[in-house]
Amino acid sequence: MSTFIYMVRHGESPKEGNERTRGLTKKGQTHAKQVAEILKAEEIDVVISSPYLRSVLTVEKLAHQIGKEVLVFEDLKERKFSSEANRVSNKELLPLLERSFLEPNYALGGGESNVDCQKRAVKVLKELLTTYEEKKVVIGTHGAVMTLMMGFYDEKYDLNFLSNTSKPDIYKMEFSGHELVDVQRLWSESMGTDH
Repeated sequence: MSTFIYMVRHGESPKEGNERTRGLTKKGQTHAKQVAEILKAEEIDVVISSPYLRSVLTVEKLAHQIGKEVLVFEDLKERKFSSEANRVSNKELLPLLERSFLEPNYALGGGESNVDCQKRAVKVLKELLTTYEEKKVVIGTHGAVMTLMMGFYDEKYDLNFLSNTSKPDIYKMEFSGHELVDVQRLWSESMGTDH
């Protein structure tokens, strides 16, 4: 029997505000309903999330649909890009990501590197694969940390992959024990999302 991990990248979020408490835009809320609808047939056992509000809100409807609470894991939070609590602008983010994927130990002052982020997030993912063996687990997540977790198992999940994900996005990862055997994208661009 396989264990399935569903990586659910959060929906659209306001561009301004605190990293931890930014919620979803109206479009993001609409997409969260679609996420719940898509995953309804998957018979999900448990719903887990980053502590950031936008991730929790993206998977919360699904959790309620299956009569469960969202379990929050602090170490699944997005990569900390700088010491500031506010969002790094897109203009600053792209060069930072490019350098980070070329130099995995690179970090801005007060921020964390890809190596550090991947280490903390994969530790949780490995625990989940053991705790929920042969179950179906949804993880409400973020673009960079999702890519780093997936990239731990297959290096094709890199900056190019991240650049082509959408908000929201859904990837169904099939594991045999702790070995990744398959990945399917369940969200499609035709669902009205954009990059």
